[in-house]
Amino acid sequence: QVQLVESGGGLVQPGGSLRLSCAASGIIFRLYAMGWYRRAPGKQRELVAGITRDSIQNYVDSVKGRFTISRDNAKNTLYLQMNSLKPEDTAVYYCAAFQFNSAWPSPRPLNYWGQGTQVTVSS
Repeated sequence: QVQLVESGGGLVQPGGSLRLSCAASGIIFRLYAMGWYRRAPGKQRELVAGITRDSIQNYVDSVKGRFTISRDNAKNTLYLQMNSLKPEDTAVYYCAAFQFNSAWPSPRPLNYWGQGTQVTVSS
């Protein structure tokens, strides 16, 4: 079965950095566009960044210039490097594989979700 396991979250001060990882199994990782979502307390889940099979990156405006999405197909792993973190980045972060017939800026995720990883930005 498909498994997505996120890790790398934690507590960081404003302006700090974190690197999230997502280990994927049960899918042919290299064939899928992938993305990161986040859900802040009391808010709906929102798309943060996406990367195509060919490693073309896309970001929502709120994280452009601060976050970098990347992938390692040999390791079946997706990454999110987060720099210049702000308190409003506090959320649980999830990775997802996108359906084949969908594309940025409105990709449709497959209905497979991991437990997420908590990112807290606070002084």
